[in-house]
Amino acid sequence: MFLQLLTNGVNYAAVLFLMAIGLVIIMGHMKIVNLAHGELIMVGAYVSYYVSTVLKLPYILAVFGGFFVSGLLGLIIGLIIRRLYGKLAETLLATFAFSLIIQQGVRLIAGPRSQNVNIPLNGTLMLGNMRVPYYNLVIISVALLVLLLTWLLLHKTKIGKQIRAVTENRAMTDCLGINTQRVDMVTFTYGTGLAGLAGAVLAPRSTVTFAMGVQFLTESFLNVVVGGIDSIFGTALSSVLIGESLTFIGGYWNDVIAKVLVFLLIIILIRFKPEGLFTKERR
Repeated sequence: MFLQLLTNGVNYAAVLFLMAIGLVIIMGHMKIVNLAHGELIMVGAYVSYYVSTVLKLPYILAVFGGFFVSGLLGLIIGLIIRRLYGKLAETLLATFAFSLIIQQGVRLIAGPRSQNVNIPLNGTLMLGNMRVPYYNLVIISVALLVLLLTWLLLHKTKIGKQIRAVTENRAMTDCLGINTQRVDMVTFTYGTGLAGLAGAVLAPRSTVTFAMGVQFLTESFLNVVVGGIDSIFGTALSSVLIGESLTFIGGYWNDVIAKVLVFLLIIILIRFKPEGLFTKERR
């Protein structure tokens, strides 16, 4: 039972990481609390449904489609609210408004009925007494790939170095001739695109509905708060910590007790360490 819970926890951690990575990029590098994050995940899930289930196209196209459609929406949102950057209350209200617009827009287009996405890879891997669905391995692989590619983007490319420079000192970066508005657009678009990718990947394990974004947003925020709003690897580690905790407590007791205990621990953590467990040290 222990090994089965351990592997289930790793899968849950991968799910939590995919949900939160786009949010931590925007919060950590732009200091914007994107309340439309959950709805952008929902958009990716609907793209996955229409591409893979309705049009019967290869599932990989659904994943890329979710990334590009949500990224395009994020680009539009970013262009509209760019004059509000640095104003916490205004960006909160603006992104909340966009979350409602997206949610009700999807409801009008797709209807209020929930949809299901076919699992693209059926079957189970048997390892002794452990059962690991093949699609769980896909989710874990995608999460690791996203983590690797995001790290390479931020540390090994010119635009990534500019993003980190703007994060450290926007005024100085602007004085050096770097177009900080373009950097902001790239950052916001990439973060929202990752939200759509998460929705497309997680759609086969969820019920796709216009109201699904609220749960994704809540769990993403909790994850980011624990890991630190400016640390991608911190978010990955907090995903493992939360995922394994919920899985083990739920396995030995029940899911309700697991969520109550873990959320209480997160509240206590926020009280004594509001910057998160793995936040970066500022110079």
